[in-house]
Amino acid sequence: MRTDEFWQLIDSARAGGGGEPAAVAARAVALLAERDPEEIVGYAQHQQRVLAASYKVDLWGAAYLINGGASDDGFEYFRGWLMTQGRAVFARAVAEPDSLAELPQVRAAALSGEEFECEDMLAVPWEAYRKATAADLPADRDPVRAPDLNDFWDFDDEDQARRHLPKLAALFVEPPEE
Repeated sequence: MRTDEFWQLIDSARAGGGGEPAAVAARAVALLAERDPEEIVGYAQHQQRVLAASYKVDLWGAAYLINGGASDDGFEYFRGWLMTQGRAVFARAVAEPDSLAELPQVRAAALSGEEFECEDMLAVPWEAYRKATAADLPADRDPVRAPDLNDFWDFDDEDQARRHLPKLAALFVEPPEE
């Protein structure tokens, strides 16, 4: 599956239903399950590449600030949510994590405490494959390795947060008054 096809499927899943992440994931499963099993495998491989490309320290820091913390799994689920936001938002967030401060739902979360995660989005290819074939998705013979995160900074350090992610720090280190 090519990059454009991957994101077109997600865009189709986003259409209608108000864009709730769990609903996007459910629609993605339904749409993907209609395809040839080889395409589902291709989607799974592409998803792994997308997740590896987004495995970045500053994006993890952004997830940590926005969600009030982010474990390994929490960062995975945050990136699942980020996928449900579509290609443009995802790509911009990977390139410039501080750009997430411009999203209305993220700005609102500074006041509400809402967290952004979508574990269901990560399971889309497995669920679609099972639905289409009644079998488990074959193991990836050529797994994508996540890059090494050598440049961690202390996400709890307010000064470092302001230095690395100034827009998000303005929202979440010192939340705006209601």
